[in-house]
Amino acid sequence: MKQHWEQVYTTKSSNSVSWYQQRPALSLYWIERTDVAIDAGIIDVGGGASVLVDNLLRDGYRSLSVLDLSGAALAVAQQRLGDDATQVQWIEGDITTVALPHHGYAVWHDRAVFHFLTEPTDREVYIAQLRHAVKPGGHIIIATFALDGPLKCSGLPVMRYSAALMQSTLGPEFELIKNTQELHETPTGANQSFLYCHFIRR
Repeated sequence: MKQHWEQVYTTKSSNSVSWYQQRPALSLYWIERTDVAIDAGIIDVGGGASVLVDNLLRDGYRSLSVLDLSGAALAVAQQRLGDDATQVQWIEGDITTVALPHHGYAVWHDRAVFHFLTEPTDREVYIAQLRHAVKPGGHIIIATFALDGPLKCSGLPVMRYSAALMQSTLGPEFELIKNTQELHETPTGANQSFLYCHFIRR
């Protein structure tokens, strides 16, 4: 899996991949609406080359982490940010194996990682990471392909979700408080249906 994503980010520009967003407006809106303090821990899981971290820095957040399997993707973001990259903790690793701080985050954001976990054991490990790394009362924002979304992304199979399926998958420890669908237009003009879910850790 790591080799796949390293190849993607070394052979394609970050603004030509299908998941590219010029401005991740919905993610920014929902993170802002959590009302967490500017120094609260926020992690962008699978953030890679995304500009979410750029926007969060501009909005004043000061305890930001970006996790991605691909070092090449993280390098794109670091180069883009220049000196501001030193204000971010960059974590190169697999979400199913990486060591994260216990209750280190008030906000967990994941746009399009969870839907790549097609094996039940990988989903179970991911949820265990949520229990370990997100503070009680913390916020989990996860975006996946919706039920009418694509069956594959970047040539890899994905899971598609409804809000009810997301809730049953994460379990009762995480309370779904809000969900919506977003039609994402790729750089080539195709449309992809995403489901965004906002959970609170009980």
